[in-house]
Amino acid sequence: MSYPGYPPASPYGQPPPQGGGYYQQPPPQQQHQQPPYPHAHYNTYQQPPQGYGQPPPGPPPGQYGAPPPQPYGAPAHSPPPGTYGAPPPPGASYYPPGPPQAGYGAPPPHAYGHPPGPPPQQSYGAVPATPTAYPPQPYAVQYPPTPPSPGYGPAMTIPWNPDPDADRLRKAMKGWGTDEKELIRVLADKDPFQINLLRDAFQRRHRRDLIADIKSETSSWFEEGLVMLARGPLLNDVHMLFNAMDGAGTNEDIMNDILLCRSNADLKAIKAEFSRVFHRSLEEMVRGELSMKTERHFMIVLGATRAEDSAPVVKADIDRDVDDLYNATEGKIGTDEMRVCSILSLRNDNQIRAISYEYRQKYARDLDTVIQKQEFSGHMKDALLIQLRHGTDKYMLQARLLEDAMAGMGTKDRLLTSRLVRAHWDRNNMRNVRNAYEQRYKKKLVRRVQGETSGDYQRLLTAICGEPI
Repeated sequence: MSYPGYPPASPYGQPPPQGGGYYQQPPPQQQHQQPPYPHAHYNTYQQPPQGYGQPPPGPPPGQYGAPPPQPYGAPAHSPPPGTYGAPPPPGASYYPPGPPQAGYGAPPPHAYGHPPGPPPQQSYGAVPATPTAYPPQPYAVQYPPTPPSPGYGPAMTIPWNPDPDADRLRKAMKGWGTDEKELIRVLADKDPFQINLLRDAFQRRHRRDLIADIKSETSSWFEEGLVMLARGPLLNDVHMLFNAMDGAGTNEDIMNDILLCRSNADLKAIKAEFSRVFHRSLEEMVRGELSMKTERHFMIVLGATRAEDSAPVVKADIDRDVDDLYNATEGKIGTDEMRVCSILSLRNDNQIRAISYEYRQKYARDLDTVIQKQEFSGHMKDALLIQLRHGTDKYMLQARLLEDAMAGMGTKDRLLTSRLVRAHWDRNNMRNVRNAYEQRYKKKLVRRVQGETSGDYQRLLTAICGEPI
């Protein structure tokens, strides 16, 4: 991290200075609940009742998911709620209790910089000879699976009527001319559940395909942005993956954006939808586009055996991973790439955050720097950095990727548009990404985007960022 106050000078798990950090996290109990309807409530954002470094409320002792008595480093009692920046009570553990489950794009339930939670007494896998021997089975058996992100699970019934907006879309594209601003107003503020209902309502009421109509009435990057919105997150992911691998060349950035750091449930949904839409196996198509160790890296990812978000952080396992990473990189001549790929692909964000911290404490080097300066290059290096940075700070990662799409000569419009659309499906995520961008680059994200775009395309991306048009 390059912004002030991170990494913290105080021991791992201690709060940053008062007022530090740019995140405003929602209460833990809101993690997998869509904002209430009507849609105006999306702007509500609350500060969590827990203080920095304090655990969210857990189940009573003995219930499923509750840690057994006296796990490694557990505190004698849960600290009372406090304000952001309040230190934990005396005797607080090195690893506070773990977070509730979180979906793709959802902000973590604890404050920024909060360390991962405590484990039960048993580790999340028997001590293996190599990191690749970590069995995926204990995660699925012992810990609740991370639920699919909104739009990646079964269709849901929500108290919202899409018919008026479907009629507005038809009116905006019917007859001579197109009302581009109306298209933006209708599409840019819908959540994944609403967008799927809206697309179905347009077909039912007007016997027309919404995406086909948008393509016929608009053009260029404005068209592409509207289509990304109208498809919804899952359908857009599979179309972008197919286009990234179809024909000559491979768009590795798109593959990284969509496939890396996803929950097992989301990856399974993407693979199933890809097969349904294109009648091809996603794994087979990826194998055809990648080669050698990068192919093996992505096969680990597509295996969808990552530690669930509810899997705890075990100090002994973190220390072993840290030593394995050192022995695979700085501690030997040459680099054991697959060992590094395996660890970063199979650990959850809390575990990766702890690994990164412990590596720096033990070897006085950032793991980020090690990956950049060791014998990694090209696609594999980019993928490993994304996995590491997502674990340590997923909001700052998204901010950096957005800047990468705008930096230099020319704007990478497809990457810029797809990354903004993907970030906007979760309003809290989008808010934190904007704050992280301003923290790092000392400029508002929306102003930076406006400087790289123009016309209806600019208005669309401005609305996706959450600004009125």
